[in-house]
Amino acid sequence: STRLSGSRTGVFVGVCSHSMDYYILEKDAASSGSTYIGTGTAHNIIAGRLSYIFDWRGPSIAVDTACSSSLTAIHLAVQSLRAGETDLCVAGGVNVLLTPEFTIHASEMDMFAPDGRCKPFDARADGFVRSEGCGVVLLKRLRDAQADNNRILAVIRASAANQDGRSNGLTAPNGLSQQAVIRQALAQANVPARAVSYIETHGTGTVLGDPIEAESIFAALGRRDTPCFIGSAKANIGHTEGAAGVAGLIKTVLSLQHDAIPPLCHFRKLSPHIPQREDFVFPTALQPWPRGGQPRRAGVSSFGWSGTNVHLLLEEAPAEPQRKSAPPDH
Repeated sequence: STRLSGSRTGVFVGVCSHSMDYYILEKDAASSGSTYIGTGTAHNIIAGRLSYIFDWRGPSIAVDTACSSSLTAIHLAVQSLRAGETDLCVAGGVNVLLTPEFTIHASEMDMFAPDGRCKPFDARADGFVRSEGCGVVLLKRLRDAQADNNRILAVIRASAANQDGRSNGLTAPNGLSQQAVIRQALAQANVPARAVSYIETHGTGTVLGDPIEAESIFAALGRRDTPCFIGSAKANIGHTEGAAGVAGLIKTVLSLQHDAIPPLCHFRKLSPHIPQREDFVFPTALQPWPRGGQPRRAGVSSFGWSGTNVHLLLEEAPAEPQRKSAPPDH
């Protein structure tokens, strides 16, 4: 929009370094001497081009923390808004698969499910499948969005990020760090763990990662009187890597909007490596999620194989104020 020209609008885009496919194609093509190959294949230009085209003057940053890239980008956008350096942020992530190189390497590392399905938390979980995607959200400070009469879909009450440090291996998850990042977000929002009724997980469907994540959620949220539902968008769309976190965020916002939690696709029987808990539910059918006396809240997690963990705490949008109808003109 031209009315945002010159504004303090920031751009934060998550993109994995393994999405070098377009560069590989350009380098190998006859047109490799093109004047525009540099700007056409540089990840930093993914963010910079948007700021250039729309003449936005806020920070413009491409972020790579592997699979948590897009949620890290959103976390940084939230921080930028809170610091007052931006008034609007365009944040999200993108993943495109054009060449087979990384798929071959990941296959050699035995990362993929032979049936091409992500089966998070299921006894049949045996890997993930790569997929493409692009997701973007617009973020504003709540008071500004209300003052501007914007349509508010949900509120990010808190965002937290940390690192695994030295885990069992370079790409192995660290359960204690996952617990810590969830607790960080809860403490930042001053929200009790029992107030969270849904967790959108990283949930890739791997034998090692799923049990660690499930037990981290159980430990961070503790015993509960009301059930907390657990889901993963990857069961439906696969692992969008650099765009995985924003996919989970968008799914959770849609769930709040539609007052329902979708079933965990491909889930049949809980993994034997995950303890059975009645207060945490892996839904196999659509679950109603109605508004009540307290705002509904949900967590969204995203973890990178580099060790960077991010957790957002979402809250349903505040009820819109009742507009007084215009008096009759007679």
